Amino acid sequence: MKESELAGQPGETSDTEPRRRVRADALRNEDAVLEAAKTVFATTGVDAPVREIAARAGVGVGTLYRRFPKRSDLVSAVFLREVDACAAEAAALEATYPPGEALERWLKRYTGFIATKKGLAAALHSGDPAFDTLPQYFRTNFEPALARLLDKATAAGDIRDGVAPYDLLQAIASLAMASGDDGAYTGRMLGLLMDGLRNRGASPDRG
Repeated sequence: MKESELAGQPGETSDTEPRRRVRADALRNEDAVLEAAKTVFATTGVDAPVREIAARAGVGVGTLYRRFPKRSDLVSAVFLREVDACAAEAAALEATYPPGEALERWLKRYTGFIATKKGLAAALHSGDPAFDTLPQYFRTNFEPALARLLDKATAAGDIRDGVAPYDLLQAIASLAMASGDDGAYTGRMLGLLMDGLRNRGASPDRG
């Protein structure tokens, strides 16, 4: 019998499992840091002390810096993670709700995403080259997600034809970023926007 087989699985060395555990721990730590940073950025801003983020994540400052040596690395990672989560939710809503309702629910989700990224917005427009690729990432992920929802809702007769995904994304972003309240105003404006998108005679489909 080969030595590798005595270790457990054919072709694996005896230290495979410890390495896997280290990797799993690193992934958990990274996720905890990003979740903590998202919360802290939303309440305190992207210039919040790193120690505050590390403490909330339950990791040491050294652990945070090993994964995110610069603040821009952390800001970018939080942004990308949140874009991915928001874009992915479009498919989940499409599979769960009728087309018009799925569209409206996702637009509400997107509005919430924009509202909680006001602190990040300043960093993204700071001129730091570390953020140069993020606006395109935003558009590349959100436009296809919204386009599919719009196509489904249009085919179902829930909304009128000819709505450009990017125009709608920009309109909602402008509403969310301009609002200084707790979101109630933006919610009302989104309702009016949805009313304007609906086909005449189509019944409101609110979630």
